[in-house]
Amino acid sequence: MLFTVLTGLITSSLLIPFGKLVKAKWSIVLPLVPVLLFVFYLLHIPTILGGTNLVQHVDWVPSLGVNLDFRLDGLSLLFALLITGIGTAIFFYGRTYLKGHPYFDRFFAYLLLFMSAMLGVVLSNNILTLFVFWELTSISSFFLIGFNNDSKASRDSALSALSITGLGGFFLLAGLIYMGHIAGTFMISELFTKHDLIVDHPQYPLIVGLIFIGAFTKSAQFPFHFWLPGAMKAPTPVSAYLHSATMVKAGIYLLARFTPILGHTEIWNNTLLIVGGFTMVFAAIHALFRVDLKGILAYSTISALGVLTFLLGLGTQEAIIAAAVFILVHALYKATLFMVTGIIDHETHTRDLTKLGGLRKVLFPVFIAALLAALSSAGLPSTFGFIGKDLIYEATLHYKTNWTLWLTALAVITNIGLVAAGFMAGLKPFTGKLPPGFANVHLPYPSMWIPPLILGSLGLIFGVFPGYIGDIFNYQAANAIVQTDTAMHLKIWHGFNTVLLLSLATLLIGIVVYFFNKPSERKLAAVERLNSIAPQRIFSIIGRSTMRLSNWYTQTFHNGYLRSYHIKIIVFAEILLGYKLWISGPIHIKWDSLTPLSWYEVGIVAMLLGALYIIVTTRSRLTSVVSTSVIGYCICLMFVFYSAPDLAMTQFTIDTLTTVLFVLVLYKLPSFINITSRWLQLRDAVVALGFGVILSLIALRVLQEPNVTEISSFYGENSYLLAKGKNVVNTILVDFRGLDTMFETVVLSIAAIGVYSLIRLRLKSSEKE
Repeated sequence: MLFTVLTGLITSSLLIPFGKLVKAKWSIVLPLVPVLLFVFYLLHIPTILGGTNLVQHVDWVPSLGVNLDFRLDGLSLLFALLITGIGTAIFFYGRTYLKGHPYFDRFFAYLLLFMSAMLGVVLSNNILTLFVFWELTSISSFFLIGFNNDSKASRDSALSALSITGLGGFFLLAGLIYMGHIAGTFMISELFTKHDLIVDHPQYPLIVGLIFIGAFTKSAQFPFHFWLPGAMKAPTPVSAYLHSATMVKAGIYLLARFTPILGHTEIWNNTLLIVGGFTMVFAAIHALFRVDLKGILAYSTISALGVLTFLLGLGTQEAIIAAAVFILVHALYKATLFMVTGIIDHETHTRDLTKLGGLRKVLFPVFIAALLAALSSAGLPSTFGFIGKDLIYEATLHYKTNWTLWLTALAVITNIGLVAAGFMAGLKPFTGKLPPGFANVHLPYPSMWIPPLILGSLGLIFGVFPGYIGDIFNYQAANAIVQTDTAMHLKIWHGFNTVLLLSLATLLIGIVVYFFNKPSERKLAAVERLNSIAPQRIFSIIGRSTMRLSNWYTQTFHNGYLRSYHIKIIVFAEILLGYKLWISGPIHIKWDSLTPLSWYEVGIVAMLLGALYIIVTTRSRLTSVVSTSVIGYCICLMFVFYSAPDLAMTQFTIDTLTTVLFVLVLYKLPSFINITSRWLQLRDAVVALGFGVILSLIALRVLQEPNVTEISSFYGENSYLLAKGKNVVNTILVDFRGLDTMFETVVLSIAAIGVYSLIRLRLKSSEKE
């Protein structure tokens, strides 16, 4: 499993040196990566159907509990097949869609990176590893959404998506660490057995809240939904892949995976019911007012994600089965509709629903794919969408509560909106008269229209054989969520009952709404008048306020003057250390225990004070530098007197080198120093004296503390055994501080990349201005 995750990462990195070759001749190699991964996971279906879960463990940072642990069960297999299967269709589709694009190789590098990140999310058996891949999906999606980087709208949409999902990731990390700390493990498979321990903990509501924020932001639940319509600025292959079948369902996967760990409580179920129920109705209604095809699909996607959250909130066995099936149903028809929209945009150069019509006459295979997807979205009998909608109504009708009818009514209203939205996106552009301007529109390359036709046909085939398909793809997925055998077996016919009547009524009313609803720019403008109270505006206000606060903070604390940084750091340290000394009680000095000063120590201190006086009073830069070196050499002698020759030699070397460098710099500086105002001199003197007094008090405090040698004993005993070094100081610096050194290396590497980028930067004359 680790290899499948690394395959996309390795291929993505190979596109950096070999990108031009791929663009020229070998682009056909790119779709082979998801094809091979899809076949790999298909071959594991018999194992998972037999009830065996595959586990892989690779040590990474075992001392911190962070390991590359992977687990393949029914739920992760379903998502892995979606990621690689629909990824295969998208790679073939995108290869033609972006043919000739100057950043063709860059696009597929990002796409491969995203695919690997998603596989890492759904396969991870360690919650910290899961978080690493979770954040990698946010970063790679940022690059994909902002792929058209010459467009300000694309850049803004990418930043919005990264800000919202990144904020959610921050809260998610806190929740995951808190949960792992309480349970005593970061392994997801072990957390399944810690349900009672976590749920009974006083901080359980906090953990749930943090997890919810992470999941809701990623899966575009209200009020975090607005980033998803904005992300439609991305190329259509990105929308079809990320925003129908993969990234936006990462939050759904997280909720489903943690249901056995955190679920089955009022906080968990009621929150998901409320948030999911409101989101699905809100977005379904909004989709009816859109005139942009991708806008319609974006809001219907938000609604579908709300449905899945709503079903997980119901939490019953019927609801979990419905969620497991609807994940597959939605991925098939929504990816198809997105790709169809891309073809329409690619050939007609518009996505405006009011300008489209009659395209069946020139894009007939595309029309067939769109029709099949729209019918599955509507839940027509014999389609897989019909099975999905039936299961939703079974879940709401069998929910034992006084709110059963209301919950069912919400589901019906939502599905009516989804029926109409599916027909708007899948049928409206192809029906009616063909506008004269589209008479020359022709079919694109087969590699663009065959993938949506296949996915649309699967929606019909799966609907004809739901029992067989459900047993393969959905049965073990539902079992993994409820952690028990659901005995699920899908049927195409359940007889005449309330569920069937609701499905037929939904279909008929949805068709009526489709015919009577006439979306227009005027209606859309009327709806958008409510944007003044929309969550997007609220978040924008918060964002602008944060920017103003950041600007004030930067101008105040990071104004570019080194002396300003120094004094702020020192004052803060004084306050912190002074407070600690204050609460620690009085200092009792044992004068008898202090070693009397020798004459040479007094002489060295006198020299040091004299040099210090010269530094603060002289106006000559050269005199100031020489006096500073005198202080350094006095400290060297102090180290020699107290038996630290190694420190003395280090101090001597550094002080000499620094003095030489200062003297060299003096050639570029004025000879004399401009004395600052008396008030600033007095301020600096007070701060300096205060710092010296505090350090002196700390030294006296240390003298009255008992001599504790545990730390020095640890390094002395383990320096050779653990670090394989006989010099304790060296092993501390090299081995025990390895993590610190690693981060320092990362910082230097980032700086080197930045410098290299600036060196290689070639700006146009207009950009230089």
